[in-house]
Amino acid sequence: MKAATVLRPAIDEDADHILAWRNHPEVRRVMFSDQVISASEHAAWWARQRANPDYRLLVIEHAGEPCGVVTYARIIEREACWLWGFYFNPEAFADGSERLRAWANMEQAAIDYAHGELACRTLCGEVFAFNTAVLAMHLRYRFKEAGRYLRPRGEETLEVIQLERSLG
Repeated sequence: MKAATVLRPAIDEDADHILAWRNHPEVRRVMFSDQVISASEHAAWWARQRANPDYRLLVIEHAGEPCGVVTYARIIEREACWLWGFYFNPEAFADGSERLRAWANMEQAAIDYAHGELACRTLCGEVFAFNTAVLAMHLRYRFKEAGRYLRPRGEETLEVIQLERSLG
């Protein structure tokens, strides 16, 4: 039987897990801000985002276990357009095959959520050019490159690929 992957709204009991996942070195390596986030910074962010009507924070559950995060931020300047992102807890899966299954299931669930729950017509994302696995997965799910730009992060400047998918 195939393990189910679902998205559910984050609850306050998820906050500590989400901070630990976000601060994991593998996750920080691919984030726009790669510094370790303190508990007080996270608590302030958590309170702001939970009260923000233009932001959604969801937990990914695979085989009944919380294992990652999906976020959506409304792009105010564009009608029915949302920017999404995600990350997994790098320690959540026993093997790469199960992680890949969860990732593929999450990708479709995230698209379905954006279309159904957010009435999103254009779903956007951004990924560092070096993050080829994420880029390839998004392209498999019919995202198209919409642009590129350079973004400073610490002492380096990294290329970002902007992606979009029309949801109708």
